Amino acid sequence: MQKLYWTEKANSDLLRLYEFLFPVNPKAAIEVVNKLTTAPDILLEQCRIGEQLFEYEPREVRKFLVGKYEMHYEIQNDNIIILRIWHTKEDR
Repeated sequence: MQKLYWTEKANSDLLRLYEFLFPVNPKAAIEVVNKLTTAPDILLEQCRIGEQLFEYEPREVRKFLVGKYEMHYEIQNDNIIILRIWHTKEDR
């Protein structure tokens, strides 16, 4: 059975996105964080639904879109590791 893990950077991304949205729209900030934290659950059943990002080879890193947010995750054996999260319009 696969397990889902979040890196420190991914958790930091959630906090950054929340802190950006909260002053403008507190309700939206909470909704976005809730959506982003629950959306990866589908990866536990269908881990390869995201587009593979070949620039990370030999690691298997994929991109998963959650609304206007892009989530990068890695598949390692039975583990799904959420690496980073960005708004699609964000500079990286």
